[in-house]
Amino acid sequence: MVFVYVIRSQKDERFYVGMTKDLENRLNEHNSGKTKSTKGYMPWILFFTESFPSWEEARKREKYLKSGFGKTWIREKWSRSSAG
Repeated sequence: MVFVYVIRSQKDERFYVGMTKDLENRLNEHNSGKTKSTKGYMPWILFFTESFPSWEEARKREKYLKSGFGKTWIREKWSRSSAG
């Protein structure tokens, strides 16, 4: 199983989209400063995840979520969530 995930910075509410097979470990890496692109915006919380049976399918979804349309979809989901 491969996970596509979106995390949100508690520092400035920005989002980050990624994919992994080990979600718990990956979130720990983001929050320990091991990921260059996210270390300046810690701490991160998990916003949502989706699971896929293959890397190929997960990569397609990740690419979509990183696109302009995907970012809009995430912002809309954020505005409807109880966390927002």
